[in-house]
Amino acid sequence: METKERILIKARELFRLYGIRAVTLDEIASILGISKKTIYLSFEDKDALVDAVMMEEFDCNYQDCMNCSAKAKNAIDEIFILMENMDEDFRSLNPIVIFDMKKFHHKTFEKFQTHMHQNLMQMVAANLKRGIAEGYYREDLDIEIISRFRMSSMWLLFDPEVFPPQKFELSKIFREISELFLQGLVNSKGQKTIEKYYQQKNKN
Repeated sequence: METKERILIKARELFRLYGIRAVTLDEIASILGISKKTIYLSFEDKDALVDAVMMEEFDCNYQDCMNCSAKAKNAIDEIFILMENMDEDFRSLNPIVIFDMKKFHHKTFEKFQTHMHQNLMQMVAANLKRGIAEGYYREDLDIEIISRFRMSSMWLLFDPEVFPPQKFELSKIFREISELFLQGLVNSKGQKTIEKYYQQKNKN
């Protein structure tokens, strides 16, 4: 494994556990058994390292979402698969990462916002259209408004004033919000599909 890749992997692991600000380049170098100078050979500064880590994180998340959509039987199944995947991912993510990025790494945060509003919002809209076409979602849904609402609600997950991390688990917040969101989309057919999902889950 190349040194640059080792640095990225370890930095991502530490950022997710402790937040960005709490992790120094000296600590990363010490854990990897390399010099701080070696890090600077691959990354100009901590800003550059944070940007590289978060861009890779964005790409992975986007690909995961695409995979969920591709293997889902229908629009509702897609949301449940996504909830399962994100539940596991959020269990190892300290929500302060987003707060640190917003406050101390502005350019990277702007890229994050662009990613959320362009790529992920498009995927939400695609799921809504799919659900309507398949007959699981209400036909009167305003796709643009609901897509924007969904993305705005995602920011709440990482707001320490709304959900203090010492009191709320990120994975549980995401699941509760997602289930509430889904209930607002479905018609009677969709509701029956949701009920079947929970019945099957309880059996398992």
